[in-house]
Amino acid sequence: MTVTQLTHHDLDGYGASTIVGAFLDVSRIVHIPRYADVGPVVDAELKRLSRAQAPECLIMTDLGLEAVAVTFITRFTSMNLRRDEAARHRLIVLDHHASSLDQLREQGLTLASVPERPGLTRVELPDPNVIVLIDEDRCATRLAYEHRELYASRDVEGETTEELETLVAAVDALDLWKKERPTFRGGLALDEIFWDNVATLIPVGHPWHDRFISALLRAVSALLREGASPARVEAEIAATRRRLVDALLADEPQDDPSLTTRMRMARALARSDALFQRLSDGTLLSFGLDSGMFQRVSDLVMEGGRATRVVNVQRTGSLSFRSNNETALDGARKFRGGGHKDAAGGKLNAGSAFSLADAVSQVEPVLNPPQPDPASSPFAALKAWKG
Repeated sequence: MTVTQLTHHDLDGYGASTIVGAFLDVSRIVHIPRYADVGPVVDAELKRLSRAQAPECLIMTDLGLEAVAVTFITRFTSMNLRRDEAARHRLIVLDHHASSLDQLREQGLTLASVPERPGLTRVELPDPNVIVLIDEDRCATRLAYEHRELYASRDVEGETTEELETLVAAVDALDLWKKERPTFRGGLALDEIFWDNVATLIPVGHPWHDRFISALLRAVSALLREGASPARVEAEIAATRRRLVDALLADEPQDDPSLTTRMRMARALARSDALFQRLSDGTLLSFGLDSGMFQRVSDLVMEGGRATRVVNVQRTGSLSFRSNNETALDGARKFRGGGHKDAAGGKLNAGSAFSLADAVSQVEPVLNPPQPDPASSPFAALKAWKG
């Protein structure tokens, strides 16, 4: 069964995706940075799942059930009940925000306590394939671990179990801000390592992104399980990153281990088809690369002859253009920007983007506006009449 996970773009969101991925093969993970971006994502998922012939599983973690998310749950349930029973999808929602309970009540959904799990609230829905659980006392990472029976297709044991439990305890203490817990310091260290690395090497949406970040979180958790102090974790992180990159690039024939980690990743990403979308004018567009990595990657792309102009879009809506034919500035000017002929920047009109596809949909029509149809001109009929 195809599995998709929608989760928050923070330590708890990635912790939850790491836990789910340990017990189940997830086909696609979408990290959503702002609750305001949840609406377009779930709308797209509902349309896709409505058309899907085979049953799929959708897991939502740590997103905060604002009005648009609650509406999605009710619409998903109605859609699913109209499908043949054998083709019905599964929806699992695990959340821990107090505001989620308020929004569920406002839309008239029935909430029920789970006696055997103090603090846990279940939403009563007519479709048993839709499971919505809210627990204010447990972070999403912990919820994903404690309720793994809802989705798990395999077991883990031994050191892996201990490693995951260390990750759960650290994230839970940090996310709930339980400073009195002995695991809180480890959670702080884990959070620092996460934010230092989540966007610097591999951008969100690239096939290697979640593989790398989950492996990094588990590696740090293994150090914490051994009793490593935050200072020791910080001291060992460079070597840890290098080992993970060694594993990622093991099958890359052009990898050069004598280079720095960022240099190696830049060379690999510059050759990666999954990083870019080619626009109609030949410009290559990437999403979510940090500025330093984009500088390296764009240079390698143009040096290799893949494109003469490259543009990177950040989640915040900032655009960076690079070219080797003096067209970067021309592109940036269409987005209220400026700069140099071969290095310029601008800003999306909508103000932000949440995925590569979203970035393409905003950049393409501005950078390459469609030509007007001559037949639509009011003078076309006159010209034909004269003829």
